[in-house]
Amino acid sequence: MVKFERNRQLTENMKQFRRHSIKQEIALIFITVMAGTIILCWVINSSFLEKFYIQNKKGAIKEAYIRLNEVLANGDITSDEYDLELRKTCDMYNIGLLVIDAASNTVKSNTRDADKLMRRLYDNFFKPGSDMTYLDMGNNYYMATVMDKSTFTEYLEMWGILNNGNLFLIRSPLESIRDSVKLSNRFLAYVGFVATVISAALIWFVTTRITKPIMELKNISEEMTKLNFETKYESRGQNEIDLLGRHINELSSTLEKTISELKTANNELQRDIEKKEQIDEMRKEFLSNVSHELKTPIALIQGYAEGLKEGINDDDIDSRNFYCDVIMDEAGKMNTMVKKLLDLNQLEFGNDVITMERFDIIALIHNFIASAEILLNQNDVKVRFDESEPVYVWADEFKTEEIVRNFFSNAMNHVSGDKIIEIKYRLIEEEDANKVRISVFNTGEPIPEEAIPHLWEKFYKVDKARTREYGGSGVGLSIVKAIMESMNQRYGVINYTNGVEFWFELETK
Repeated sequence: MVKFERNRQLTENMKQFRRHSIKQEIALIFITVMAGTIILCWVINSSFLEKFYIQNKKGAIKEAYIRLNEVLANGDITSDEYDLELRKTCDMYNIGLLVIDAASNTVKSNTRDADKLMRRLYDNFFKPGSDMTYLDMGNNYYMATVMDKSTFTEYLEMWGILNNGNLFLIRSPLESIRDSVKLSNRFLAYVGFVATVISAALIWFVTTRITKPIMELKNISEEMTKLNFETKYESRGQNEIDLLGRHINELSSTLEKTISELKTANNELQRDIEKKEQIDEMRKEFLSNVSHELKTPIALIQGYAEGLKEGINDDDIDSRNFYCDVIMDEAGKMNTMVKKLLDLNQLEFGNDVITMERFDIIALIHNFIASAEILLNQNDVKVRFDESEPVYVWADEFKTEEIVRNFFSNAMNHVSGDKIIEIKYRLIEEEDANKVRISVFNTGEPIPEEAIPHLWEKFYKVDKARTREYGGSGVGLSIVKAIMESMNQRYGVINYTNGVEFWFELETK
């Protein structure tokens, strides 16, 4: 239940992670900062660019006024050189200029509408309007914004008296400034939008490249929480992320080794707890079963040996060979049974250490089938086994192969009908564990229901006559039982109408 709750919490954390991907966060931060900067520039432009332009225009007008006085003091205001300089300045800043003498004669003008400027100059001196806003004034000049009532155009104007006594008027329309500001803001908005889109794409690409190794480390750590240590980080350089990846690889290897040791130690601890209670009973049962099983072959060997000693059928070579074959066959069966009993005794008494390790069960089965190919061909038996991706399990690899061998040998001895042996596997997910079930099925007669509970008992034989025919000792399934119980895993048998299936389970995590 605790593991189930942990897995549920891990799933919730992964969902939360997907909602807050570091790639999305980094990209969002950069895009937001960039878009915010462009918006801020647009706001500043909208708020202050017009004032900046006006201030710049005020400086240009004042500079033109100062230059007028300098030319009057040092040269001729009507000269071609100054006329060219004046045209450049007026064209650059969109300035209108009028200079008149005391007799109202035009001394200098850069506009065709000199009469209108003259009327504006007289009005500014003698009939200043209420719509005039003064911006600056000196001893000989004034500067103000003025609304032209005839065209409803607002101007920035400067008028006064030059050092030589001439009157002057310099003005520039403010509408051109406002148009320039609007155009500048519109252009900035267009450029900002395009720049945001392009930059967003570039930022997304760059953040993908940056976060790809981080996502890989995330996937590796997720696999490590499932106790899968096969995936390793592939270093791409020498930066901090690669260093972290190498450390995670080292951590993965250390965890796998530690878990292997812990599982082995835990398995040994569980066996030690149960071993002491079973030893006495197992000794008694072992002695009783051995004496019972050895009684028949010993009696046969003794009888045939006495017959040979007494010279029965001395002249019959075939009879003597038959007697010798029976003795050798029974002795071989006794030898096989004793070896299996010794193995079983080691398992049941806990003298054979179970080493828990992680290996591919699919590869183990495939290799075993390959080694049994000659036997299969001799008996005209077909094996079905659908190979797939590797399935890693935690178990004793040598003992697991012994289980497969016993189930396979049992299937070979009892296969009939279509003569098919099918080996399958099925992944099982439970709240407290993840397992794989391996099953060995053979076509043939099903096992009688009353015999199924006794199959795992030592020396039990369903059909004793047939068992003696292929040399079975009745110990193989007992060895399977001892191995599975030593690894604290489940096993069993299932009857079908067309055959029998033996199965066992191993942990995958």
